[in-house]
Amino acid sequence: MAYHVGIDIGGTFTDIALVDAAGTVSIRKVASTPDDYSRGIADGLATLIGELGIVPAEISAIVHATTVATNTILEFKGARTGLVTTRGFRDVLELRRLRIPVLYDLQYDKPPPLVPRQRRLEISERMRPDGTVRVPLDEAEVRNAGQRFRAAGIESVAISYLHAYANPEHEIRTEAILREELGDSVYITRGSEILPEIREYERTSTAVVNAYVGPVIRSYADALAGRLAAIGVTAPIEMMHSGGGIMRLAASVKRAASLVESGPAAGVIACARLVRGEGRGANIISFDMGGTTAKAALIENGEAARTDEYEVGAGINLSSRLVKGGGYPIKMPFIDVSEIGAGGGSLVVLDRQGRVTVGPESAGAMPGPVAYGRGGTRATLTDVFVTLGYINDTTLAGGSIAVDAEGARNALRTQIAEPLGQDLLTTARGVLTLAVSTMTRAVKAVSTYRGRDPRDFSLVAFGGNGPVVAADIAAALGIRHIIVPVAAGVFSGSGLLRSDVEQEFVQPLLADTVAISPAMLADLKAELSIRARAALAADGYDAASAEFRYSADLRYFGQAYELNIADRTGEVADLVEGFHTEHERTYGHRSSADPVQLVNLRLTVRVPVASEIVRYAPAPAFERRDRLVAFGATPVMTPVIGREALGLSLRPGPFIIEDYDCTCVIPPNASARLDAAGNIEIEVSQP
Repeated sequence: MAYHVGIDIGGTFTDIALVDAAGTVSIRKVASTPDDYSRGIADGLATLIGELGIVPAEISAIVHATTVATNTILEFKGARTGLVTTRGFRDVLELRRLRIPVLYDLQYDKPPPLVPRQRRLEISERMRPDGTVRVPLDEAEVRNAGQRFRAAGIESVAISYLHAYANPEHEIRTEAILREELGDSVYITRGSEILPEIREYERTSTAVVNAYVGPVIRSYADALAGRLAAIGVTAPIEMMHSGGGIMRLAASVKRAASLVESGPAAGVIACARLVRGEGRGANIISFDMGGTTAKAALIENGEAARTDEYEVGAGINLSSRLVKGGGYPIKMPFIDVSEIGAGGGSLVVLDRQGRVTVGPESAGAMPGPVAYGRGGTRATLTDVFVTLGYINDTTLAGGSIAVDAEGARNALRTQIAEPLGQDLLTTARGVLTLAVSTMTRAVKAVSTYRGRDPRDFSLVAFGGNGPVVAADIAAALGIRHIIVPVAAGVFSGSGLLRSDVEQEFVQPLLADTVAISPAMLADLKAELSIRARAALAADGYDAASAEFRYSADLRYFGQAYELNIADRTGEVADLVEGFHTEHERTYGHRSSADPVQLVNLRLTVRVPVASEIVRYAPAPAFERRDRLVAFGATPVMTPVIGREALGLSLRPGPFIIEDYDCTCVIPPNASARLDAAGNIEIEVSQP
């Protein structure tokens, strides 16, 4: 037998999904270990393969998604990083862009640069936009910079020269000199290698983020490989990148910034596979709520919305070009995910002005919510769920976590309800309403903020807490139909098993579309294809089965940002018309009389390697009991059933469905049934 494993690290739980050659998936949830995430992975996998009687050597592939890169930035725990840049451009990280996310806050401060000014060194060199040399590279200055970095104990260096996308020669030579001066232990990033595109600030920021998290990812990768080898698992490890594909572990170490939205991308890919594979209406909004954050993404016609510009470290990633400037830009392929700090572990806080907030600060895996009995003392949203009766007040995760219900209620009572002069249930309902309001912003960011009406979409809810609040989210947005997939609590983990290898290649152009001939476009495509095939071969993938998809970044002349348009016919005129149509749908207007520029030509290569999933093995059994649930002011005794007890006909709420990996709440204004594949379908009545 050969087994493939998908492992997704969350802020609170680590999800493991293992599929055998027959397509049977076994799942487990284990507590994350923030002090060393690789330890939790190895311990959880060792337990699972022991229970199933699997020989570790039979595991032939591991696909992994991680929050390590994101947490490194959010917690400012990255490497001691230096930057070398073209003389005169030392302060590009300070100047940034003019946009800020809070227009009227006079006290707002942008986050500090990841590289302070004293570690940003200028080099005499300069390229022209056409790639010709204007100022030769001063190699002596580069050597001096390397010596200064060595004396300062620099662990990582980013190189970002002006117009290096047009000619990377100076950056390549600089890397070679710095390697001689600093040795192999120092991590080095070239901006022209990871982002050969225009825009100096975005390229510099991406290179700096990559350098900042690169050594952390390298250490994590070494630790993970070592711990897995210690339990006898030596299968190659592949990583989910933010664009929704997978890549070799070594490649992910080199392109560390591409792991920033690694975990959320896996869930979105699983949703896309769900609607494509089962012939459903292919327009859905994914909603993934775990222990730390809530995430949403748009899927239209079975394809996830994507972007090539993302910000991390902004507190809330609204995934909108209209709300930027609060984080560190990364210009790489991303699944267009909106993320907000509201999860089961989000702290419920009463400030000095008597205002209640939910998140973004989280209790995390340790100590976790008060209800988990691991030393947590501050009230969280999970404690609210326990108080309302939404989740089991005895055990969770199939009995692996004992719930301290009285401790949860007492924390919420003493910290929030009594200071507000309210009773416990009224307070809990109010906190839930506030949390739902916060989470709807994530859904709006990928729908209404982008010209889409959420009422035209189904909501796919997953993650440990997504199905708990899905009906409340849907009611707030006017969404009538919800899907809760099989194994929803570990859906991102199983999504990793459904993922393909995917890489993107780009060729900058910046030309008026009327000047681009069919022959010129064909030549550019051929050049990208040669590069892509060589890269796949270097990573050991077979290009014979690869799918090649071309697209172009276009804009009206004078605009600062582009829209990506799929190239389906190979005709420039069709690209231009597609751009006009998408511009009108996104921004509400088009201008057919204005010239259109083609800024970049892109090639996305997908190699199918996804595992076939036929069925899910039975999860560990546990006891279910009916309980009082406060859907309103007065708690009502509510049936608690297993998914298997739900029939094909709609059953009116209220009732609760408890699975091993998650809980699904069906309130009085909703009905639910099972579909033929075992997914829960919920119909929400709107007022």
